[in-house]
Amino acid sequence: MKRIILCVLFFSWVFLASSQSVDLFGRIKSDGNIENIHVINKTHQLFTTTNVRGEFTMTVKLNDTLMFSSIQHKPQELVVSEVILKNKIIVIHLESQINELDEVTIGKVLTGDLMSDVKNTTGEAPINFYDVGIPGYTGKLATRSERLLDASRGGLNPVTLINAISGHTKALKAHVEMERKSELLRKVKLRYSETFFELYNLPEDKRNDFFYFCEEDDNFEEACQDKTDFEIFQFLEKKYNQYIESFEN
Repeated sequence: MKRIILCVLFFSWVFLASSQSVDLFGRIKSDGNIENIHVINKTHQLFTTTNVRGEFTMTVKLNDTLMFSSIQHKPQELVVSEVILKNKIIVIHLESQINELDEVTIGKVLTGDLMSDVKNTTGEAPINFYDVGIPGYTGKLATRSERLLDASRGGLNPVTLINAISGHTKALKAHVEMERKSELLRKVKLRYSETFFELYNLPEDKRNDFFYFCEEDDNFEEACQDKTDFEIFQFLEKKYNQYIESFEN
């Protein structure tokens, strides 16, 4: 009877320990940038990001799997142990990830033979607006569609009136809007694909379709432009649930 009571107490303690939730405080250390690193509780599908000091808080239970990832670091996973659960604090060291680019040769290859290299060189040194003292624009370059749109709206003249009446200006506006949304979608896919699909399973052949589904949302730009990782992740999570529901229907 005594052994039975001890076994019952032991298994009760194990059950309570495994079901107990705690708020885990963590800090990331790395040679690279430690802000906005993705912290994912893969077991319970929870997500957060680190602050400027590399700190985060995550609700965890015993044996939960945490994943740490960012573009600048190698992904790393950690299983919550009894020690971690008891201390309620962890320090994670992430290794920087170097993305090597293929070697690119620009221009003509010089051999070291002066006479041969002189004959093999053409053209003159380029002159920019700074060389001749002319002020120039150094901001973001407008796309072709944006330049055409600006030209179509350039003051009150017969051309701008014709563009407005014919619908040409309206069509250009729509094209500029489409380009802006496509560029935003490209950035969202690049930054969040790996992390998001670690939590939310979706076949490879459906992932692009899912992102286009997000882009079609009227609030896509408002939800993703200049927003935090957490806000964008919440938007993707909401669209994922809608996508799965529509896909099943």
